Amino acid sequence: MGKQLLLLLLTFTFLTPSIAQKKKITLEDIWGGAFRTERMDVLRSMKNGKQYTILNFNRSPRSSSLDKYDYESLEKVETIVASSDEVPYFSSYTFSKDESKVLLATEIEPIFRRSRLGIYYVYDTATKNITKVSDAKIQEPLLSPDGSKVAYVLDNNIYSFDVASKSTKQITVDGNIGTIINGVTDWVYEEEFAFVRAFEWNSNGTKIAFLKFDETNVPHFSMDVYGQDLYQFQYEFKYPKAGEENAKVSLHMYDVASNKISNVDLGEAYYIPRIKWMNNPNALSVQVMNRHQNLLKLQKVNAADNSVSLLLEEKDAAYIDITDNLTFLKDDSFIWTSETDGNNHIYLYNGDGKLKNQITKGPWEVTNYYGYDAKRGRIYYQSTENGSINRDVYSIGSNGKGKKRLTTEEGTKAAAFSADYTYFINTFSSAVMPYQFALHKSSNGKKVKDIKDNSVLDAKLEGYELSPKEFSTISINGNDLNMYMIKPVDFDESKQYPLFMYQYSGPGSQQVANRWFGSNDYWHQMLVSEGYIVVCIDGRGTGLKGRDFKKVTQKELGKYEVEDQIAAAKKLSELPYIDETRTGIWGWSYGGFMSTNCLLKGSDVFEMAIAVAPVTSWRFYDTIYTERYMQTPQENPSGYDENSPFNYPELLKGKYLLVHGSGDDNVHVQNSMRMIEALIQANKQFDWAIYPDRNHGIYGGNTRLHLYTMMTNFVKENL
Repeated sequence: MGKQLLLLLLTFTFLTPSIAQKKKITLEDIWGGAFRTERMDVLRSMKNGKQYTILNFNRSPRSSSLDKYDYESLEKVETIVASSDEVPYFSSYTFSKDESKVLLATEIEPIFRRSRLGIYYVYDTATKNITKVSDAKIQEPLLSPDGSKVAYVLDNNIYSFDVASKSTKQITVDGNIGTIINGVTDWVYEEEFAFVRAFEWNSNGTKIAFLKFDETNVPHFSMDVYGQDLYQFQYEFKYPKAGEENAKVSLHMYDVASNKISNVDLGEAYYIPRIKWMNNPNALSVQVMNRHQNLLKLQKVNAADNSVSLLLEEKDAAYIDITDNLTFLKDDSFIWTSETDGNNHIYLYNGDGKLKNQITKGPWEVTNYYGYDAKRGRIYYQSTENGSINRDVYSIGSNGKGKKRLTTEEGTKAAAFSADYTYFINTFSSAVMPYQFALHKSSNGKKVKDIKDNSVLDAKLEGYELSPKEFSTISINGNDLNMYMIKPVDFDESKQYPLFMYQYSGPGSQQVANRWFGSNDYWHQMLVSEGYIVVCIDGRGTGLKGRDFKKVTQKELGKYEVEDQIAAAKKLSELPYIDETRTGIWGWSYGGFMSTNCLLKGSDVFEMAIAVAPVTSWRFYDTIYTERYMQTPQENPSGYDENSPFNYPELLKGKYLLVHGSGDDNVHVQNSMRMIEALIQANKQFDWAIYPDRNHGIYGGNTRLHLYTMMTNFVKENL
């Protein structure tokens, strides 16, 4: 016993200075770039399957280059183009289908989350000539398959630029700000269907299919921009809130040879969330949905006469998610992903839309579809087969047989395959391992070579006080919910610690994942080093645990998710090392909606909450997202109002910090203003901050440092 006690004392004596010598993370570290990870930027495989390209950037002097590397040796074999006096600094690139031309993006200016304006150039890889597409800043330029033309959008109209003659042709003429949009999406499509370019060249460059949005009757949204001038001004755009009128969307076909536009009659097509050309240059696939988004039709358009036929129809009692997983094979059969059997899986259909076979099966989810190798008859995908907090890469035969796991480490893996599927570059990270990039063989997953490993960051973090994420599950309301807990390095079970919970909780989301840190993880580590225990729990409604678990919140956003967080906080407070009188919760966006509701409805459990850019009523949010889960306010008024926190401000007992950006085009500051007014009229004291002109991300300059300083002080003062 004496020897054991001596050994314990020696161990404690050895460990204590080690902990003391480590630095604590600071906000200046987090927002000053101390923990940046190295990446492989804009990775693309060359069509020969033997080489790949990436963008390389230098900060001083500021420059960029598009470099080609050999898969087998990983050596750089060529700089295709580099910024210079003749070639402006570029931040992105795309090849034409034949790789004879490269489109370079310069002077990029963001519009909304995904949309950009920019000055673009076409670089000829053979002649080394560079050609400016337009003097004006344009949107979504796309090279024709042979690289001879560039289609793009300017002021809501589609244009075509001929690279050789440097001549421009206007294709549509009715585009007008606030009424008609050609070739790019409106705000709500961009945000919720996750795409901006709404036109596509066919496979031989003879036709362009495009969407037109008539947003004439969509209500205006405006927000004041304060800027630096004497008078602020109003920024206006069309934003359809739940239950209001959407833009009328239609499909059109432009014939390059005749310079004529024709209309395609899709029947009842309330939404058109995807268009995609098939291998035949006269065959276009179109996905259409009803307003409730629980009926999806995959249609085929014959571009020779614009006739339409049905390939596939899918229905769901709740809603159907839109993905980019559709792949057409040479015989017109196609690969499709669906939650039909209760989990997201891969299916193969014949060219006439008849189911050939279900390729993947099991109580797990396909999380990414990478492609089909026609030569070997194999499909590559990512899934949660190794647990819902992990991701692995697999291959399987198109007949559903011969499945192979191609990655092995515990954590999150993602693959970028060579064009011929000989190799893939594996991006791996975990809660204890920063991003690593390595070359693997696609046939068996064997690692060929390491490429990049973030060893510099790993070494730097050795000098900081970090606590591990402890992954587990917690049984709440009849479900085993994924959870992680972070305890102080010097954790003592005989002491009591305040509990600070973090969550997002939105439909299909995931925060409890075995992957490398984001900025919030570093902030949580900083708080843990100050003596807090941080916990994150993915409750009902979150993703990757099956259709029913995800869609249980249908028509009741904020009900079951809040119940789970309150119940979890109660259960965690029973632990001997948790101080039940010091429980807090925070979140951003949907997470802010949740933290606000938890503080009000769980006033006997939570002593404080922070809500950043929260929704406070789904009546204020957009049609596509909100109605997908809630239907319209006219159809489901109680679902909207019973979980809108400004309807019960009198329940506030704890400390509350509410933060919003006045320039938030997504979750409008109206949400916080209504919450503020409700709390004022209920005579409830709280803290709040508005960041002028900042959008949903609340960043720029010192903004994030200021925000997180305020939140840190609020936590320390109130928890």
